[in-house]
Amino acid sequence: MDMIPQLMEGSSAYGGVTNLNIISDNSSSVTGATAGEATQPPSSSSSPSVNSSRYENQKRRDWNTFGQYLRNHRPPLSLSRCSGAHVLEFLRYLDQFGKTKVHTNVCHFYGHPNPPAPCPCPLRQAWGSLDALIGRLRAAFEENGGKPETNPFGARAVRLYLREVRDMQSKARGVSYEKKKRKRPLPPSSASSSSAVASHQQFQMLPSTSSTTQLKFEK
Repeated sequence: MDMIPQLMEGSSAYGGVTNLNIISDNSSSVTGATAGEATQPPSSSSSPSVNSSRYENQKRRDWNTFGQYLRNHRPPLSLSRCSGAHVLEFLRYLDQFGKTKVHTNVCHFYGHPNPPAPCPCPLRQAWGSLDALIGRLRAAFEENGGKPETNPFGARAVRLYLREVRDMQSKARGVSYEKKKRKRPLPPSSASSSSAVASHQQFQMLPSTSSTTQLKFEK
């Protein structure tokens, strides 16, 4: 199989003909941002459109890169013949461009989140990067005329593979991938009752000038 010349932007080892920028281990869509963009946060009114534009650009680059991978496959593959097995083949192929150290179970730093010294363990693509990549390719497949029921990026084998990579990397690198629970906003009734209680407490703390002017709130 021919090598894809440049899979990640800024990779000197694979600089070549095309700029594909398919994936980066920090799962960031701001690799093309300038220094001014990094230091100046966007305004709240423009940030949704900026994030959407970056996502769409990254999704288009990922889709083009996967198409090139299929063309370079031996024998070449058409998208209609692509299956979940070919997607797994693609993900394993990407590991050679990874930048995330994944310790083996015989390494002294296995399960250590911050190793104090270097080790010969291999570099791999981070689970978060692969998970985000599959999400973009899955959306791009359907946007380009593919049917959801035949989407190879949503195949059960791909989901199981990503789960295995996540579990393996979390143990090897000592990193927890548990999702943080978001605090749900209080319903309107609870919010109003909370404000009433707060107002009641504030009035109780006010000094009374006379017995006739003292405020009392009925619960």
